Amino acid sequence: MRNLLFVMIILSVVIITGCAHKSKFDGYLESAKQGEFRAQYNLGVMYDKGQGVVQDYKEAVKWYRKSAEQGFARAQSNLGSMYTKGQGVVQDYKEAVKWYRKSAEQGHTNAQFNLGSMYYKGQGVVQDYKEAIKWYRKAAEQGFARAQSNLGYLYDTGQGVVQDYKEAVKWYRKSAEQGHTNAQFNLGSMYAKGQGVVKDYVMAHMYFYIAVVGGHENAIHNRGFVEKRMTSSQIAESQKLAREWIRKHQ
Repeated sequence: MRNLLFVMIILSVVIITGCAHKSKFDGYLESAKQGEFRAQYNLGVMYDKGQGVVQDYKEAVKWYRKSAEQGFARAQSNLGSMYTKGQGVVQDYKEAVKWYRKSAEQGHTNAQFNLGSMYYKGQGVVQDYKEAIKWYRKAAEQGFARAQSNLGYLYDTGQGVVQDYKEAVKWYRKSAEQGHTNAQFNLGSMYAKGQGVVKDYVMAHMYFYIAVVGGHENAIHNRGFVEKRMTSSQIAESQKLAREWIRKHQ
């Protein structure tokens, strides 16, 4: 009986959500046809995600493009992503870079991050770590966690910039505090090796522990590695610090 009730509740939620999406879709469609760029963008999102309509990447691209051509940064960024992934269009990195740049120059963090990644990988542009640093930094300074993590990594490895472990730690920490597991893992590694910080197995273990909780598989091995070099009281202290850190940054 309880299972049946649960299923009925779920179905009710699905139906109500579907009706709400359909209502939004109809409203956006009317405005989009009249050239309203935000409605065109929102219509693209609904086709992209299949909300209130059957998922259709080609229609998503159509509406993203209409909005992007009017200069709407979010639409330009999403259109760039469609070209990067080849969804609704033939994959075209140069076209992706074109739209990311238009959006990034307006300060859109996703586009800045993605443009940085295109330069880092050499997709649609000549590989250029300095340009990657430039665009990652712009997004990182606006608080974009993935950009902060990547910027930290480039300082860590000395790609496109003079190697600087302290600067790497700074950006890893900013990203880690937003829940980015790669940054948490890398910050743990910095403490384990004593790079940019004083070597501290308690802190290393703490960040590996936090990364494991966040689902970072490699952190399990690294946590085990530092545990072998710690006393039981140090491990207990690290776990206590990790739980406090998680509560603070949830």
